[in-house]
Amino acid sequence: MLEHGGRLRQAAAHWGIPLETWLDLSTGINPWGYPVPTLAAAAWQRLPEDEDGLLEAAVEYYGNTNILPLPGSQAAIQALPRLLPPGRAAVLAPSYREHAAAWQRAGWEVLPFTPEQLEQAATQANAVVLCNPNNPTGDAFTARRLRAVARELAKHGGLLVVDEAFGDADNRNSLADLAGTPRARNLVVLRSLGKFFGLAGARVGFALARPELLTALGETLGPWALSGPSRAVAKAALENRPWQEETLEELMAASTRLERLLQDILGRNDGTALFRWLPHPWAPTLHEKLAQRGILTRLITDPSGLRIGLPAREAHWQRLTTALTEIAHELDL
Repeated sequence: MLEHGGRLRQAAAHWGIPLETWLDLSTGINPWGYPVPTLAAAAWQRLPEDEDGLLEAAVEYYGNTNILPLPGSQAAIQALPRLLPPGRAAVLAPSYREHAAAWQRAGWEVLPFTPEQLEQAATQANAVVLCNPNNPTGDAFTARRLRAVARELAKHGGLLVVDEAFGDADNRNSLADLAGTPRARNLVVLRSLGKFFGLAGARVGFALARPELLTALGETLGPWALSGPSRAVAKAALENRPWQEETLEELMAASTRLERLLQDILGRNDGTALFRWLPHPWAPTLHEKLAQRGILTRLITDPSGLRIGLPAREAHWQRLTTALTEIAHELDL
């Protein structure tokens, strides 16, 4: 199992700090997640039914009828490589490490590539896999560039897989409405309600792709892949446009504030509306010193950097500011 953010109980045990005192900034999950409504008893008592309106809500939200609900986009990340004959998979690096691991486990030769090597990768691989925006660096690929890559891959029967888990806060580069259509049958887009909607515990995601690939994926996952309560919450969240618009404004303001805080104390950083990426040669030391103060961040070692999520309350902002100021002084940064 690969390491991920959010391992708060593990951190509490490792550093000997009580669980309830931690400030978890390691996940990139919206700290003001969708307010889950009270669910009807039937959501818990009955087996999930496809005719509950979730699919229609997702079609409206993503603008595409080629869609399959998933128990988190991670389910598709693991299953998709096994549905295709093994070949060469070019996987963006650094990126969400589950992608490379899944293709490798399925017998594919994994070829890492940088953002600058995208077009070259499309000529060499049977599948190109990337996150847009990227996790953890926040790099974004334009929709125009990705459409061109999909066309290049189509010339030799290749597949483009785009993980848009962090894409809800900025849809300008999304290809969700294009995936699986006659114009882009070799395009697969993965979406998640865990990040922008803050519903990581519900384990809800979607795959958008050509119908026959969605059918194969659905058969692999089996019946009732998504629980009734998760389906009900996801439908409500996808349909609540006023909440989405208000939340986007809050996230953009908080991300700008975090960008400036990190810039003032530690230097230039990149990222998205949900997290900031701080490349820094002293990242392991910064991670350690923050953890000693009960603040958990996501450490990336190659390249060296920290992914830092958004504080939820003013007291959290002050705690982070104080910790960063103290650490910068200790290290003479």
